[in-house]
Amino acid sequence: MCYLCSDFAYKCQALAKIILFLFCMTKLSVNINKVATLRNARGGNNPDVCRFALDCEAMGGEGITVHPRPDERHIRRADVFALRPLLHTEFNIEGYPNSEFIELVLQVKPTQVTLVPDSPDQITSNHGWDTVVHQGFLSEVVATFKEVGIRTSVFVDPEVKMVEYAAKIGADRVELYTEPYAANYAKDRVAAIAPYIKAGKAAKKAGLGLNAGHDLSLKNLAYFAEQIPHLDEVSIGHALICDALYLGIEETIRRYKECLKK
Repeated sequence: MCYLCSDFAYKCQALAKIILFLFCMTKLSVNINKVATLRNARGGNNPDVCRFALDCEAMGGEGITVHPRPDERHIRRADVFALRPLLHTEFNIEGYPNSEFIELVLQVKPTQVTLVPDSPDQITSNHGWDTVVHQGFLSEVVATFKEVGIRTSVFVDPEVKMVEYAAKIGADRVELYTEPYAANYAKDRVAAIAPYIKAGKAAKKAGLGLNAGHDLSLKNLAYFAEQIPHLDEVSIGHALICDALYLGIEETIRRYKECLKK
């Protein structure tokens, strides 16, 4: 083989590896609720939620997640509107789909909306939707968002049936609730990951995209990403912001992205 041919072949192989890496890479969406909590504790605009979100993007984050709650105890409606024109990566809005939330999402038109079954006074998400019981309600909500081109994700427990009914609802993706995995990771990580592997396979079979979130951290994320096939995105807030207090946000994002490399 001549030098030019061998050089061309080498470059093609290198390019193929890069494309494969980018295709397989799970995206890291940074949940910035805790930054807003810190700001609200003192009043004013320090830390600046918008600036922090843009810094996360500049430092390698592939998405920004917010979860505006009715009492605005962290992210406010005004934050959501302010962030939308500034962000360059994917914007994910989580929340319970009451009329106010639906109106907000339709006005902002984020990349993705994630539907969670939170009550108004709930501190944080602690379970997924029963997509069988709420099939009719969720079908209407999902259809409303998809009509205007917003990707829809439904927050579910790692149960095959819940995943299958999310597909029947018409969702584009499911987000697996990972707190049980995180809680049992140190005891028996093989047992802890088992239901998520089954749910991930069910999502692929049903043609759904796959997200995951809640209590994922630098301790348990790499194993989760290794074991779960076709993981599109993880949304991480609390642990990531806690780590940033010690490591700095740039180094923290780097380490989380390192965990996601297949």
